[in-house]
Amino acid sequence: MSMDWFDIGTIDDIPARGARCVTTPEGRIGVFRTADDQIFAIEDHCPHKGGPLSQGIVHGASVTCPLHNWVISLETGMAEGADSGTVRTIAVRLDGRRIAIGRESHLLAAE
Repeated sequence: MSMDWFDIGTIDDIPARGARCVTTPEGRIGVFRTADDQIFAIEDHCPHKGGPLSQGIVHGASVTCPLHNWVISLETGMAEGADSGTVRTIAVRLDGRRIAIGRESHLLAAE
């Protein structure tokens, strides 16, 4: 397996403690910028009722869902506290200020 990278813009396109939604063939991805300029990408739906996480409040390395206040770790995709559930995390690469998200590609070996 290898990783294909897709440029989605610059860190300056996302406000500090904010997010941007990117639509991919596999679904909507929320790309988040923390107060200290870390970038994370996770599926853009809360495991609780599918709320748009990219519209939530970013605090530390977590986001709070705007629908029912579930807190999701941007690092692991796991619900925090008493809640349970997980969203898929997406690989992120920074090249200077450019952001790329990754998608695994499955290469078949020739026989």
